[in-house]
Amino acid sequence: MSNIWDDEWLNRRYYEGLLPEAAERHLHLAARSYADDICAEDHLMDAIAIAPEHMVVYLGLYKFYFYKGRLSEALATARICLQRSAVELGIDPDWRKVRERQADFGSFDAPQARFYMFVLKAYGYLHLRLGHLATGSKIMDKLIELDPTDKIQARVLLEVLQKKEEDDDDA
Repeated sequence: MSNIWDDEWLNRRYYEGLLPEAAERHLHLAARSYADDICAEDHLMDAIAIAPEHMVVYLGLYKFYFYKGRLSEALATARICLQRSAVELGIDPDWRKVRERQADFGSFDAPQARFYMFVLKAYGYLHLRLGHLATGSKIMDKLIELDPTDKIQARVLLEVLQKKEEDDDDA
C-alpha cells in the first residue's frame, strides 16, 4: 500500500491542465505540510507566484488561513477572491455597486455567479466573526438583494446575527 504523501499523490492533477503543474504541486505540498504553518504558507505563496492569475491558488490560501483561525488574513484573501471573481464575471469589483440584473446570481447553473455569491458570503461571514457587525450585516443584505430566493442561505447568518444582538440587549 502506498503512502498518501507519495510522489503519485503529489503529482496528481485536478485542474485539467488549467493550473500550471508546479503551482498544483505546491498546493499539494502545502496540504502535506499543513501542520507546519510556515512551510505550508510558503508553498501556498509559491503557488501564487507561479500562477497569480488562477483563482484556485488564492482559494487554497484562503482555506489555509480560515482553518488555521487566522481570520484577518482569511478576510484579506477573501477580498482578493471577491475582486477577482467580480472581474471574471464582468461586474464592479465593489460589492456595494453590484446589482441583481448584472448576473444570474440566484442560479446554481451559472457557475461564475454562484462562485461570486459564495465568496461574498464568506467575506460577510468573516466580517461577522471578526466583530465587524455593521459591514457583515450589509454584505448579508446584499446577498439577499442579489439572490431574493436565498439559495445561498444568507438569511440564516442574518438570523444568527439578530439573535446575538437580541441576546446582547437582554444581558
